[in-house]
Amino acid sequence: MKIHFIGIGGIGISGLAQYMHYRGHEISGSDISDGVITQKLRKLGITVTVPHDASAITDQDLVIHSAIIRPDNPEVVAAKAKGIEVLARREALLQILNTSKVYAVAGAHGKSTTTAILTSIMEGSAIIGAESKAFGSNVRYEKDNNVMIFEADESDGSFLNSNPYCAIVVNAEPEHMEYYDYNYELFYNSYKTFISSAPCRVLNAEDKFLSTLIGEVDANWLYPSRDITNIEFILINDEPHTRFTLKDLGSFDVWGFGKHIALDAALAILAAYESMEIEEIRKNILNFKGIKKRFDIVGLQKESVIIDDYGHHPTEIKATFESVKEYALLKGFDKITAIWQPHKYSRTIDNLEEFIKCFEGAQELIILPVWSAGEASREIDFKEKFKRYNLTIADNITRANNTITVMKDKEALKILDEGLIIGFGAGDLTYQIRGTA
Repeated sequence: MKIHFIGIGGIGISGLAQYMHYRGHEISGSDISDGVITQKLRKLGITVTVPHDASAITDQDLVIHSAIIRPDNPEVVAAKAKGIEVLARREALLQILNTSKVYAVAGAHGKSTTTAILTSIMEGSAIIGAESKAFGSNVRYEKDNNVMIFEADESDGSFLNSNPYCAIVVNAEPEHMEYYDYNYELFYNSYKTFISSAPCRVLNAEDKFLSTLIGEVDANWLYPSRDITNIEFILINDEPHTRFTLKDLGSFDVWGFGKHIALDAALAILAAYESMEIEEIRKNILNFKGIKKRFDIVGLQKESVIIDDYGHHPTEIKATFESVKEYALLKGFDKITAIWQPHKYSRTIDNLEEFIKCFEGAQELIILPVWSAGEASREIDFKEKFKRYNLTIADNITRANNTITVMKDKEALKILDEGLIIGFGAGDLTYQIRGTA
């Protein structure tokens, strides 16, 4: 089958494209610009065109597009004119995952990490919303195994079409509410539908919403405050690890720092325990090496460590920042510098009071311009709102070796070359902090 993916440079669409490529389909795709993902896809032999253009639509059998693609996109228009079936990603999942035994991981925060940990534990194919550092991709394909470990996305309602055998929900905190027209009943009912569609369920019993389903939904319920004990933060080969005891199943070590890492790992362990021996799980979880852009150590020297983190919601940033403080303590650093690139005006304004609290413990906070993700610009007085911090408002950063230069109006404001330096954001900060921008 010939399948064309519009928006193939996005992490979600690229995962589906790779998976269908490995299944033997002839894949092509397009995006508005080139990037790391499109370059990787070309190396796999997938034809990628830039930008979107009607000429990319030839004799394909199916066109799949990401959620942000508009109906007037020239490739959508061209495909419909030729009578080619056009599906949004969420609709396409019904065809792509219909024959798999899907372990679907959902939640506002932690789902990529939980999915990647479960992928390290279990055999089977996987599609993750981030690159697993254990195998250097967001996709793993195992031809002769019908298990699919899948990061199920609530942002466009696509998790409802993920055909879950096992529904694993880390949390159900409201996020992407613009898709649900800020209708909280619709949002929570979507989670109910997702959970009820799976015969196997592993759920966080201490999530505010999920806890309301106790007694109503038959599930393997995790009570983190009592089921996860003896949490320790340790360095193994200078890499951060969390050690914890889960129920009566013994002790586990997992890459990363934080109570949230222990929670993610615990959910993955319980999901795998449905079909695996616990000692095999204990051994396999050590294969997890983190995921790209999640507490991703991208620079490591005696005097300084540079970390890239995708956190762009206050709950995520706060949890990761607690881990940052633990890591700085173990490394003997007394200075933490946080660099924040706010993601979307709507998210920043909706959660501004929580964002203000996120960076407690930072000796210095640097705020970059909002990454708009296509939204219209809105006024936010960062200087006034974040005045409690040792604050710098900058345009961008550059990196050479393990030194970061903070820039404003194309001039260097300051040099960062000591202590723990961490960047938070889902925009292009990841390239700036890696020195590849």
